Amino acid sequence: MFIKKAVVLFLTLIFLTGGYSMAKNSLTEQNAIPAPKSGMFKIGKPNTAYAKYFKGQSYLNMLNKEQVGIANVTFEPGCRNNWHIHHKGGQILIVVQGRGYYQEWGKPAQELKEGDIVNIPPETKHWHGAAPDSWFSHLAIEVPSDGGSTEWLEEVSDEEYGKLK
Repeated sequence: MFIKKAVVLFLTLIFLTGGYSMAKNSLTEQNAIPAPKSGMFKIGKPNTAYAKYFKGQSYLNMLNKEQVGIANVTFEPGCRNNWHIHHKGGQILIVVQGRGYYQEWGKPAQELKEGDIVNIPPETKHWHGAAPDSWFSHLAIEVPSDGGSTEWLEEVSDEEYGKLK
């Protein structure tokens, strides 16, 4: 019940404020893809703590650590995380800007855009990240559980990623 109310609150805030802010950096300039305009959530700092689980540059802004972990995760164009599994608790993604993808193991990738919500059940092998030509940001809500953990697995290969439309 709490998670459902939190999701509704965040979606309402996002739509009322029109997004969040991001800074421009050298990769954006090289790719000639402009960083998103300012708005509700800040881009955060380079995601160095989890960099080994991402291909490309991501940014992390922890919004809440109490009761339910909520982070704004931003991916530069082409950035994606490794295949991974959330054990016991699962995860909810709320797309707040840009275009990206979500894929479960053995299924085709789904294109994601602003306003989309992805409910990831526990024990589901998956990955998510930006489209090659777009910045991408989502709120990542960790579903609380006793003994929950994330198991990081192999990279999404360039070949797999290159097949996305």
